[in-house]
Amino acid sequence: MRYTPPSSPMRHTFSDSLVEENVEIAEALIAKWDPTAASGYSKFASASASLFHDNNRYDAKQFLICVKNLQAAMHYYVKENSASDKLVRAQRLMQAAMKRLEKEFYYILSTNREYLDPESVSNRSSRASTRTSSVSDYEDDSEEDEFRFAGPDSSPSVQSEEDRVSTIVMTDLKAIADCMIASGYGKECVNIYKVVRKSIVDEALYHLGVDRSVSIREIQKMEWEVLERKIRGWLRAVKFSVRTIFYGEQILCDHVFSASLPIRQSCFNEIARDGALALFGFPQSVAKSKKLSAEKMFRTLDMYEAIANLWPEIESIFSYDSTSDVRLQAVNSLIKLGDAACLMLADFESAIEKDSSKSVPSGGVHPLTRYVMNYLAFLADYTEVLSDIIADWPLKGQSHLPESYFNLDDESYSSAMSARIAWVVLLLLCKLDGKAAVHKDVALSYLFLSNNLQYIVSKVRQSNLKDLLGDDWVAQHESKFKQYIANYERVGWSRVIDSLPPPAAHAADTNGVKDYFKRFNAEFESAYRKQLNWVVYNPELRDEIKVSLAKKLLPAYTALYKAHGTRLRRDAFRESVVRFSPEDLGNYLSDLFHGNGESGSVSSHSQASSSLGSSSGLSSEAKSR
Repeated sequence: MRYTPPSSPMRHTFSDSLVEENVEIAEALIAKWDPTAASGYSKFASASASLFHDNNRYDAKQFLICVKNLQAAMHYYVKENSASDKLVRAQRLMQAAMKRLEKEFYYILSTNREYLDPESVSNRSSRASTRTSSVSDYEDDSEEDEFRFAGPDSSPSVQSEEDRVSTIVMTDLKAIADCMIASGYGKECVNIYKVVRKSIVDEALYHLGVDRSVSIREIQKMEWEVLERKIRGWLRAVKFSVRTIFYGEQILCDHVFSASLPIRQSCFNEIARDGALALFGFPQSVAKSKKLSAEKMFRTLDMYEAIANLWPEIESIFSYDSTSDVRLQAVNSLIKLGDAACLMLADFESAIEKDSSKSVPSGGVHPLTRYVMNYLAFLADYTEVLSDIIADWPLKGQSHLPESYFNLDDESYSSAMSARIAWVVLLLLCKLDGKAAVHKDVALSYLFLSNNLQYIVSKVRQSNLKDLLGDDWVAQHESKFKQYIANYERVGWSRVIDSLPPPAAHAADTNGVKDYFKRFNAEFESAYRKQLNWVVYNPELRDEIKVSLAKKLLPAYTALYKAHGTRLRRDAFRESVVRFSPEDLGNYLSDLFHGNGESGSVSSHSQASSSLGSSSGLSSEAKSR
């Protein structure tokens, strides 16, 4: 058995004396900063009454050292004699010291809000790393200012006054928290912090318009105009809330309570959880609204995009197990918004299929075409978001569609998105084919189809739809609308062209020549009268058609006119035989395709919108976005 020599009486005497001296020093300093001078957590009579005022920095440093020494004395007395009066005295002094630090902690938090608001903290964190101190920082015997900003840019000339004060405040809070936690008074410290900081976060969210009192039922009853205003407010608030309020609060909380991971997790959770759940719960409530329809999709996608873009930060800020319900709420909102977007897109497709508006009498661009293509052009701006949403949403009609509609460019952002857009355009084209068939005049049907397909191709070229559908798609449909133009010219003008004789027939007798002119007059006048009110909306296409018709008509007619026109015009009945000079024909052709077609298109616009609106709630909102 190992022999243990008795403790030296001299050592006991020396230790007792040292501990007793530390307790006496602590008692004197604690008495100097008597915590009973102010009741509760009320403010001090003046800033200089604070232990952590600039003029009292030395006392603050010594106070924290005394607390540590006092704690060591308590451990010593417990080991020597747990029932000694000296232990009771040390415990009483510790309670008084903690009461003083509680007051200081509350005072610093409540009087330095402008230096501790989340925006200031988050902005400063991006410029520099705040000093991470501990109780030991205050034990450094060097004559340097213990609260000076640490780091390569710590010189006063570099650091702003605001940053300097903020750094001092944050360091003071951390020093007090470290001291109280180490002394077993962490609960009291945390309770003060939670009360003060939660009120600040809640107030900031309230001023941003995050209303935690609005229920799902109230959202369901809101008129769309009211709900949209709230959505716009939410979109303005969410980025600032995540990147500034919650991020800044996390930085401050992590700094002040860096000594204890469980404490800072619990503290941040209680401060931010309620506000974050309300913030990320709003989109889910909107997604459940029964008043959503196709034209409301863009606001839904805006909210989805906002959360998706912020997700890395949400996941980082609310990474603790205690804040997992915040992450879950954000994910649930994404899922519900995605589901709502899919339903609205399905309603949009269904509205196209069910559209029953009449065709445009003038053969111009149908309102349905304008609306659908404007809508799709806006959707194309959300390609990244929609690609994520519809990735697992099967396209039920794809197997029955031409392969060319889905043999898209490799450069497309998303094959799923590209296929969906191609599908919707095909629905529109099929519907336009049906409307074209209503026209009794085949030439007008072809003109109607060429106008609308040209508009579709033009809209694709001018928007992000081109990236989705690809160059091959554009080329195929350009070729198709040019074929429509060729068919229009063939059907609408073949009788006029065929009425002109070949050059060999110019030698016919006078009666034969008169018959040629009369037949041409009749056919041209018939075609002209019939097509005078028809319209080609695109100026370039309009000119192309006129040039094409002029090339087919004018050379043959000019040759006939030069051969016999001058002579026949001398006859008494010349007006009934040679009614047009070549210049006249050119002028008449230039009059075509300007008629009341545009007004016809406009007049029927409300009809198509009404038809769409009755089936899916579509309106002019998407077109005006």
